[in-house]
Amino acid sequence: MTAITTQGLTKRYGAITAVDGIDLDVREGDVYGFLGANGSGKTTTVRMLLGLVLATSGTAEVLGRPMPKAGAEVLPQVGALVEAPAAYPRLSGRANLRVHDALGKGRRSGRAGRVDDVLDRVGLGGVDERPVAAYSLGMRQRLGLAHALLHQPRLLVLDEPTNGLDPQGIREIRGLLLELNAAGTTIFLSSHLLAEVEQIATRVGVLDRGRLVVEEQLDVLRQPTGRTYVSTPDVARARALLDGQVESYDESSLLVRVPDVAALNARLVQGGVRVSVLAPEQHTLEDVVLEATTASSDRFERA
Repeated sequence: MTAITTQGLTKRYGAITAVDGIDLDVREGDVYGFLGANGSGKTTTVRMLLGLVLATSGTAEVLGRPMPKAGAEVLPQVGALVEAPAAYPRLSGRANLRVHDALGKGRRSGRAGRVDDVLDRVGLGGVDERPVAAYSLGMRQRLGLAHALLHQPRLLVLDEPTNGLDPQGIREIRGLLLELNAAGTTIFLSSHLLAEVEQIATRVGVLDRGRLVVEEQLDVLRQPTGRTYVSTPDVARARALLDGQVESYDESSLLVRVPDVAALNARLVQGGVRVSVLAPEQHTLEDVVLEATTASSDRFERA
C-alpha cells in the first residue's frame, strides 16, 4: 500500500508555478527524503498533502484516501511538523501537549503518561514549567516533534525537523526517526540537508523549481561509479605504477579506473605501495542531486 500518492499535483500563485505537476510515490514503511533547495516547492507540497493549501490541479492521496476530502479520516493518523512549530507561547511545553491531546480527543485517563512519554522521546523529559516563549529554537523543534508523535501516527510528515538543533540533537532525532520507522511508522522527511537525509532515507524524491526530477530507492542512486578508491601514504609511487589509470588524486588517496580490483590490489602490493583502504567509489546523494537539478551548488547545505 502507498502512504502518499500524487498525480499531476500543481500549485500556482498567479503567474508563479510553485509546484509543477508532480507524481509522488511514497510507500508504507519508507523513510522518504523529499529534497530540494529553499524555494523549490517542498513546503507547498507538504501543505497540499495535509490539506492546508488547496491544489490548483492534480490529485493527492494520503494513506489511501483523497486529500483534502478525507481529511477528517486521514489526519488523526498523521503526525506533522510543518515550518515553525505551533504552540501557545505563555504555556509550558507540557501544558501545550496536554491541550493538544485534549483537542485531538485523546482520553483524559493516561494523558499525563502520554505527554511524559513523548517529552522523554524527543529529549524534553527534564524540561521545567517555563513558558514556550522562553524556549530556544531547538527546544521548539523538539516540542513540535512531540506534538507530531503524541497520537502514535502511522505516517509522520516532517518539514525540516532538525532546524535549530545542535549536532548532538540532530543525532538524537535521527535515532528516534529510525526507531519509529523500525516499529512501522512511515516517514516523509522534507529537507535540504543532504548528508543528514543520506544517513536515514530508504527512498528519495528531488524537487527542482517545482518539478520532481528524481524519485528512486537510495541504494539504487548510490550505485558504484566504476572507479576504485585507494587510500595510501605512497601516492607518488602508486601514480607511477598505475600510469594512465589514475583519474584523480590528492596527498593521501587516488581514484583509479581498472577492470579487476583484485589484480589492482596485487599490483600495488607487489610494487611496494602500502594500501590502507581499497574500495569501490559510490555516488553520493549530493552527486545525484547536483547532477539532476539546475540549481547552483551553493543552494544546498551539507549537515
